[in-house]
Amino acid sequence: MTYPTPTDIDAAAARIAGRVRLTPILQVEGAALGLPHPVTLKLEHTQVTGSFKVRGAFNTMLSSDVSTAGVVAASGGNHGAAVAHAASTLGHRAKIFVPKLIAKEEKLARMRDFGGEVILTEGSVADCMAEYAAHAEKTGALSVHPYDTFPTLAGQGTVAREIEAQMARTDLNGLDTILVSTGGGGLIGGVAAWFRDRVRVVSVETQDTNTLERSFREGPEFSASPSGIAASSLGGPRLGVMSWEVIRDHVDQAVLVDDAAVFEAARRLWDGTRLVGEPGAAVALAALTSGAYVPEPGERVCVLLCGGNAAPDWFLA
Repeated sequence: MTYPTPTDIDAAAARIAGRVRLTPILQVEGAALGLPHPVTLKLEHTQVTGSFKVRGAFNTMLSSDVSTAGVVAASGGNHGAAVAHAASTLGHRAKIFVPKLIAKEEKLARMRDFGGEVILTEGSVADCMAEYAAHAEKTGALSVHPYDTFPTLAGQGTVAREIEAQMARTDLNGLDTILVSTGGGGLIGGVAAWFRDRVRVVSVETQDTNTLERSFREGPEFSASPSGIAASSLGGPRLGVMSWEVIRDHVDQAVLVDDAAVFEAARRLWDGTRLVGEPGAAVALAALTSGAYVPEPGERVCVLLCGGNAAPDWFLA
């Protein structure tokens, strides 16, 4: 199986141009976040649907034939909102299967507000994935996978392309390391497919959503039962096959943080920058604020804040 090249990601960027936002970066002094070093934040949580997922959703639909049955997806929230928005923008119907187990009301509302029909499913995340796949097979609706197809990975890779261009224009003149929250592997797979070995790509997960970290240790067939604060956005039960191939080749390290560290990272983000990210976004920052990842002196680090679809005070609970 062949994953996207930088040329494929260039093509995806051209395809989705004008339909997604060029999200900003913010260089933050270390003291603002309680760190001994500065860090750059990629504010992808300010994307049109509140997460990076809209990149892959648009790229998938714009590079595929969509029948009158519309599109279908399975999601804990961010992917569903992205698919609903892209579908409604392009004139398609969207049906989103969501496992009750990890459903959050604020994310269900986002999916519905963007025009999606939400179907809550019983059982596990894997059960939900099976129901969504069966619907696509039965109806002919275009399946928009959350992380494991070529157009999804290429679309998500456009955020890394954007980051590299933005970092080159800063006083840092480039980037050494990027910290990425990982669920099913679509985002980090796209990021790694763009950077290859030019930038250190570090995966960050919670101890209760550690699909990639366990896959590194036990092999890609490992299947998780995600739980905890970040499960609604990082709750992929297993890595995608294509995602695993690029991760295996180009992801340097997998680190873990606990839920308490995620809350603390979100509090520091708010206190130091007045930015609110969802738990999945705070996971990547928690690698720094908890000490799970310690940069070398002078290392140029970017944290990808991948989503913002959460109650604005979730971290104060």
